[in-house]
Amino acid sequence: MATKTLTHVDPFDSAQARGSAGVFGMWVFIAVVAMIFLACILGYLVVRFDQPPGREWMPAGTPPLPGALLLSTGLLAVSSWTVQLAVRAARAGRQAQLVHALGATIALAALFLVVQTLAWNEMWRAQATIASGLYAWTFYVLTGTHALHVVGGLPPLLLAFRHAREGRYTPAESTGVVLCAMYWHALDVIWVVLYATLWAGSR
Repeated sequence: MATKTLTHVDPFDSAQARGSAGVFGMWVFIAVVAMIFLACILGYLVVRFDQPPGREWMPAGTPPLPGALLLSTGLLAVSSWTVQLAVRAARAGRQAQLVHALGATIALAALFLVVQTLAWNEMWRAQATIASGLYAWTFYVLTGTHALHVVGGLPPLLLAFRHAREGRYTPAESTGVVLCAMYWHALDVIWVVLYATLWAGSR
């Protein structure tokens, strides 16, 4: 039964029901994001392996994938671990560990974006610009699309960090941290698949 107050009507009977609805909604959102990246990856593969005769996928002098992408992959993997630590801390009521884990996740996400910028700069300085060919164009589109999703994940992480510092999360109510972790794990998996696709396409 919905709970009615003087200010609003809560459609959920309990915090647990509200949390379950939030988790379901996040799964739906992750599925939509995954479909977007799947379409991008399939498009990349079609363009890569269906080149017309006489057209070079990687013209002479085109640089390989920047080595910085390996570092950014490691950073994202570690951030996935720290955000999971945050979930465990929230469920165990360890407030200090929760704040530290969320702070570390935010810092790693920011560092990931910095390293990605360095990778783009390395490609650009090597004359592999968006206009130089499909190889470079798809590189910027795929990595840029993922970076935008990382940027989009930062505000919820910052909000969760603020709520954690205010002591709003308890073992019985930690949905905000769980939703952030779900999204972050999805970005991690998507990036690994994306990087593997880019690596295979540059062979």
